Amino acid sequence: MAMALRCFRHLPSLLYRSSFTTIRGLPQAPAGCPALLLDGCRHCVHQMLLTRQLATKKAKGKGQSQARVNISAALVEDIISLEETNEDMQAVVEALKEDFSRNLSVRTSPGALDHIIVMTKDGKFPLNQLGQISQKSPQLIIVNMTNFPESTAAAMKAIRESGMNLNPEADGTIIRVPIPKVTREHRESLAKLAKQSTNKSKEALRKVRSKSINQVKKFKNKVSEDTIWLLEKQIQQMADSAAAEMDKLLAAKTKELLG
Repeated sequence: MAMALRCFRHLPSLLYRSSFTTIRGLPQAPAGCPALLLDGCRHCVHQMLLTRQLATKKAKGKGQSQARVNISAALVEDIISLEETNEDMQAVVEALKEDFSRNLSVRTSPGALDHIIVMTKDGKFPLNQLGQISQKSPQLIIVNMTNFPESTAAAMKAIRESGMNLNPEADGTIIRVPIPKVTREHRESLAKLAKQSTNKSKEALRKVRSKSINQVKKFKNKVSEDTIWLLEKQIQQMADSAAAEMDKLLAAKTKELLG
């Protein structure tokens, strides 16, 4: 009886090391346990660990989030700069915000035309560097191309192909841009563009994540597997957080566009 009690006193320490059981097998029972009690110890530990694993899976099924990884950037700065990785991911999010604000609005404004890229024989230029943009009335925007008359046709093409549902008309070096009526079809078209922009941004985000993970993997022969795994997990968490922010931006913009 005393031997059995000594065996079971070691169960807490055995369970404490349970995180290694999935890789290295069950922890060993205390030395001196009779064969029957040793098998009993292992059986009890196995059953308790199995119960814990099932409970964890059940909790995940109910939508409980997994524990987040939070590595000190200073400890891994020789491997990768987590701050720079996060900045690169946030830059993708900010670019999406700017795209939404500049190009996806129900009401077309002169500012929406500013950064339309015009292909000229001398290279690419924003429209506001080639022409003077002003709003003559709520239904009409004027682009004065007097300073670069040779780029008028290229500017017309850029406006037409901007995806903003605009149909410009040329009068010499003056480009008239009628503002389309806000129809349901126009709103839905803008919402589709918002979705496309978000997908492109997520692709850019995946490239940042892949680049960072590849950087970490270069050190797999220099640091422990656990360190590599934790870094990859943190990078993935950062990417998931940025993607979730993009989804919120898209939902808000879609709601705004569809009214």
